[in-house]
Amino acid sequence: MQDARYNAATGMVVFTTNHFSTYAVAYNKVSFADVASGAWYADAVTFLAARGITSGTTATAFGPDATLTRGHFITLLLRACGVAAVTNPADNFSDAGSTYYTGYLAAAKTLGITTGVGSNRFAPEQAITRQEMFTLLYNALKALDKLPSGTSGKTLADFTDASDIASWAQGTMAALVKAGTVTGSGGKLNPAGTTTRAEMAQVLYNLLGK
Repeated sequence: MQDARYNAATGMVVFTTNHFSTYAVAYNKVSFADVASGAWYADAVTFLAARGITSGTTATAFGPDATLTRGHFITLLLRACGVAAVTNPADNFSDAGSTYYTGYLAAAKTLGITTGVGSNRFAPEQAITRQEMFTLLYNALKALDKLPSGTSGKTLADFTDASDIASWAQGTMAALVKAGTVTGSGGKLNPAGTTTRAEMAQVLYNLLGK
C-alpha cells in the first residue's frame, strides 16, 4: 500500500484500499549509500522507497542532487496518488514513447492533470521547474478531490520573487502557498528553478506522510 503510514498516536497502520481483504504489516527498510541518516530529505526518501513509489538511480544510490525530469515527476506523482499507469493507451502525448512513464502520461492526460507543453507534447525528458512541479501537483490533487484544506496565513506577496511566477502558474502556486504545501526557502519560491530528486521526495513526503 503506497499510502500506508504508521500513526504513533493510535498505534495503528493507516492506508487506503478499495476492497476488504486480509493484510499483513511488515517493515520494508530501504537505504541508499548517498542518503545520510541526518540529511534533510532522508525521511522522505526512505518513506517513498519503502513503498515502491521511487527507487534509486542504481541499486545502492538514490542520486539526491540529480535534476528531475517532467516524465519522472509525473510518474512518481501518480504513483504517490495511487493512480495506475494506462496499459496500451489509445490517447497519449506524441512524445510519450514506450518507456516507464508512457502509461502515466496517458493517465495524466485522461484525468486532465496536464495538457502538456503544446502541440500534443509533454516534453518528458525536459528538466522540470518548480512552478511546473507544483502546478502538476495541484492539478492531480484537484482531479482526485484531495486538495489540502489547511491555511498557512501566507500569500504570494510574502515571497520576494513572486513576480517571477508565470501567469499560468500563479493560481496554483497561490493555493499551495495558502495551504502550506509550498513554503519556499529564504523568502523565495524560485519558480523557474529546476528541481532535484531530493526536493521531489520531500514534496511527495509532505503530501503522503502527514
